[in-house]
Amino acid sequence: MSRFSSMSRVRRALVVLLSLVTVVALAAGGGFLWLYTDARVSTVGKADFDNALAIPPLAESTVRADGTRVFDLTMRKGEQEFMAGRPTPTWGFNGDYLGPTLRAERGEKVRVNVDNTLDEASTVHWHGMHLPAKMDSGPHQMVEPGASWSPRWTVDQPAATLWYHPHPHGATEKHVQRGLAGMFILDDKKSGRLALPDTYGVDDVPVIVQDVKFDDDAKFDHGRGLLANTGFLGDRTMVNGTLDPYQEVGDELVRLRLLNASTARVYDFGFDDGREFALVGTDGGLLEKPARLKRVQLSPGERAEIVVRMENGGRTVLRSFPKDNYGDFYQSRFAGGDDSFDVLELRAKAELRDSPELARSFGELEVPDGSDSVRGRFFGLRQSGINSRPMDLGRIDETVTRGTTETWTVRNEDGVPHNFHVHDVQFRVLEVDGKEPPPELRGAKDTVFVPGGRTVKLAMRFDGPADPDTPYMFHCHLLLHEDQGMMGQFVVVEKGQRAGKVPAGHEHGTH
Repeated sequence: MSRFSSMSRVRRALVVLLSLVTVVALAAGGGFLWLYTDARVSTVGKADFDNALAIPPLAESTVRADGTRVFDLTMRKGEQEFMAGRPTPTWGFNGDYLGPTLRAERGEKVRVNVDNTLDEASTVHWHGMHLPAKMDSGPHQMVEPGASWSPRWTVDQPAATLWYHPHPHGATEKHVQRGLAGMFILDDKKSGRLALPDTYGVDDVPVIVQDVKFDDDAKFDHGRGLLANTGFLGDRTMVNGTLDPYQEVGDELVRLRLLNASTARVYDFGFDDGREFALVGTDGGLLEKPARLKRVQLSPGERAEIVVRMENGGRTVLRSFPKDNYGDFYQSRFAGGDDSFDVLELRAKAELRDSPELARSFGELEVPDGSDSVRGRFFGLRQSGINSRPMDLGRIDETVTRGTTETWTVRNEDGVPHNFHVHDVQFRVLEVDGKEPPPELRGAKDTVFVPGGRTVKLAMRFDGPADPDTPYMFHCHLLLHEDQGMMGQFVVVEKGQRAGKVPAGHEHGTH
């Protein structure tokens, strides 16, 4: 065989190999381009808004001789026709999907009888509530199938929009997606004296926003995108369990209590016509004064109370816009940052009732400003865990002293969108990347969004009863991340007292 012939064969082999590499590269590039293009979701201009918004009923309650207000909640399976004639299997509290709105006043003693008729254990966590650790209903306080639990506490915090949802370790995302969630509204005398819209379901409207996806059989499709790293992202939204909802408005001013009850999606709420609204409250209650805004961003678990002005016969659409703080192009596209949704249409009647103007000031916040902090702590957020440690139900991560204020620094270290929720307390955001927080982060908060590379500094005071053996949680409230171990535990102790030992097994479920 000649030398020339051998070289020709080598050249042909190299050409073939290069061609194969090129084909594979083009296919991979084309596949990624297809995935990138297909990942963006938008319902803008596509919603018909032909369904009247369902308003969750106010939960019935009884008041005992000692003044305790008693609610009853039953976790149950159900079936809901989100689309006419096409039933979807669901879970709910006291009904097929979601739950009633619980309402109590500051100073009241509250008891909630929780019954579990599901075929698996779950919990009911009172998100945003200041209460004893044994009543908080974290993952240590499971209610077994066929069992019941009756937490009780005294409401000792300002008027606010809170909510309740399950908190089973490793299964929170699934339980919330199936429909176990509801609102818990707190009132107080101060807010009652303010000229705020306050007729529930009329000019004071609960807006529980979830993203969903349905399969061909009208069942929930909870599958995650191939490249999604934040959790489930649906292709449409519903409010209070209503697809394409509209709300008829009869007053000049309407108050919307916005709750992001999605498990991973972040919303940037505003209106399609660019109108301003007044932000009057955040997670833990009213701001010191209304803030005039055009957008308010809510990550999973966060709440905002906004007041919007309507005109006779006018309409406007509550919209979620693409986000500009998701980090690189990958997260913006595959974690939902580029997505947009038409969420709820407000339809004003031809003649609206007059509404009083909002007060210029609501009073001082009941959260610390950090000036009396006794110590600081650092929390690095990664999908692998907080401070490089995945959740361990038997380990107490932090011990805090009752009656003290601390400053917690929270940093997103891996670039994937996260947020940070602390049980029992409301905190003040002192800084965002070393700067003063924007108006929407200047109220009382229990959950804060922490995009990739961002650092927030939080001040919080631990006023609850000491309990060295029963922990509260801190965690990412993107529920897939929580389920995968982005969570830790802290206990509150008296000065000089040490943390105890977390009890093994489940508590508070009794047949």
